[in-house]
Amino acid sequence: MKILKHRTNFDFMSVRKIAFAGSLALILLSIVMLVVRGLNFGLDFTGGTLIEVSLPGDADTELVRSNLQADGLSDAVVQTFGAASDIVVRVPPRSEEDSSAEISTLVLQALQKGVEGEVVMRRVEFVGPQVGDELAEQGILAVVYALIGIFLYVMIRFQWRFSAGAVAALVHDVIITMGIISLLQVEFDLTVVAALLAVIGYSLNATIVVFDRIRENMGRGRTQLSEVIDMSINQTMSRTIRTSITTLLVVVVLFIVNFGAASVLEGFAFVLIVGVLTGTYSSIFVASPMLLFLP
Repeated sequence: MKILKHRTNFDFMSVRKIAFAGSLALILLSIVMLVVRGLNFGLDFTGGTLIEVSLPGDADTELVRSNLQADGLSDAVVQTFGAASDIVVRVPPRSEEDSSAEISTLVLQALQKGVEGEVVMRRVEFVGPQVGDELAEQGILAVVYALIGIFLYVMIRFQWRFSAGAVAALVHDVIITMGIISLLQVEFDLTVVAALLAVIGYSLNATIVVFDRIRENMGRGRTQLSEVIDMSINQTMSRTIRTSITTLLVVVVLFIVNFGAASVLEGFAFVLIVGVLTGTYSSIFVASPMLLFLP
């Protein structure tokens, strides 16, 4: 018995101008959002004190926050990591008279309230404002270097207009993702920077699959490039959908598990969810149509 495979036959290029207009509007809105609301920088970039402690039992983050607020540390951020009894307390920069040792002692005293057993302090780290500025600069440079490297790689493997389309799609994904981060004031720390780099890798992978099929079909003598692009996207559509759904299932579960727990993985998973959606969209409606606009 032969199993008939359903093949999609959508005319993607017929709506490319509408898709471009929508993408441009989202990019402009994202830039406005970044200018107006800015980013909610975490301790990695603003500086401050990080205290890692181990509680005698499972951590109750709400109780920990209440105790810290009662001791004048209402701006402290509490996050869980590793075992259920391990937490990290991040305290933003305070007055110059408060040393990291004094802050850690204050945090330890607050955590000890209402807890049976000893609260063990594992490490204390102080991040100065200068270090935070350097990390912010390095994070931006990491994204820029990644885009430059991708442009050169795609240009060598394909043609320069393919590389221009790939980079345009990646810039589209990064700007829109950062716009959403700014809109929802997701804490922007090093894990979010890592997620942005992962988004770049995912989006590039989806784009390369389509580009590879376009190049293959271009060598078969078809004259209309728009037809070649449509055919190539349709031929890779099932692979794109399967990959996107599989990836989304993983990151959505990761986000749900960490939602509301002030975990370092919550922002990471959220950025990946947005990035997978924008990356899948851009590989079809941004990167590929760019070939029609470039000589």
